[in-house]
Amino acid sequence: MKSSTEQASCGCAPAAPPVSASRGSHALAFWSDLDKPLLALALGVAAIALWLPHRLLASLLFTGQSLLGIAPWLAVSVLFAAYAKASGADTLVARAFTGSPARMVLLASLFGALSPFCSCGVVPVIAGLLGAGVPLAAVMAFWMSSPLMDPEMFALTAASLGVEFAVVKTLAAIAIGMFSGAVTHLLAGRGMLPGALRAAPSGCASNRSAGVQPHWNVMRESARRNAFFGAAAANGWFLLRWMSIAFLLESLMVVYLPAEKVLALLGQNAAAIPLAVLVGIPSYLNGYAALPLVRGLIELGMDPAVALAFLISGGVTSIPAATAVWALVKPRVFVLYVALACAGSIGVGYAYGALLALR
Repeated sequence: MKSSTEQASCGCAPAAPPVSASRGSHALAFWSDLDKPLLALALGVAAIALWLPHRLLASLLFTGQSLLGIAPWLAVSVLFAAYAKASGADTLVARAFTGSPARMVLLASLFGALSPFCSCGVVPVIAGLLGAGVPLAAVMAFWMSSPLMDPEMFALTAASLGVEFAVVKTLAAIAIGMFSGAVTHLLAGRGMLPGALRAAPSGCASNRSAGVQPHWNVMRESARRNAFFGAAAANGWFLLRWMSIAFLLESLMVVYLPAEKVLALLGQNAAAIPLAVLVGIPSYLNGYAALPLVRGLIELGMDPAVALAFLISGGVTSIPAATAVWALVKPRVFVLYVALACAGSIGVGYAYGALLALR
């Protein structure tokens, strides 16, 4: 009897693979091709319909209204990232974040605090920066500071909580960005953060040569025009699915873990600031909706330092923001992102508390 090698050499067809192996390969192929965010969304809706049927309509309405509310910011960020990719402007951004690590981190922190992107809308911009070769330390600094403050948020914070609080929050955003960038630079320098992106969700910019000059009119050439629309569609679809999951989860959090009730019980003891940070992660609404809530709690006696820690931690690691980050980066980078947000929020909370105690 001939061996399988001898059968192949004489032209005989090799034996068919076992049925179980064939089924296993088909199952793996099916799983790899499956749209997992859509599956998670469908399972979430089904779970609510099964166990909380009285909440289904309200959760769907909450999700839809939240998506409509954030749509303008997401549209701006998606179109900005698509234009940067199609025109080659991402190379200019990458060149701006060059030089010494300290310069890059400082510049990214300042630019992030002044940019108008929210914590979800900044995701495609971050993907583009990483794809363009911007170091992870600078990207992390930008990512941390960007959702915490922008011109509109500064004005609303000053009107609700006072100019001093708005200035303190701005300085806190820059400080957290610099702290996060410095820690990330140290870890990356030791080879502990290889490759940040899971997979480019939008056909992110490749690491092009720094000498390539941008072409600002992307509609003139068919290739750039197709790149623009392709990147915009891919980014929009990426964010739509993950934000739908995030807001569906948030619709349950605001009912079963209302922030105003939890924060009202924090008090002013030494553990209030870390507890406010932990509460801010799941129960935070959004930067604008949280302002009147926090103002009312401060008027009832909450320590402003506790309020600052809540606003900072929630702005970076709220359920929608964390979901978008998880979809974009590898688990190790995500864990670092959450750890830096928590540590930074606690640090600025205690620093502000110490400043208030000196008065």
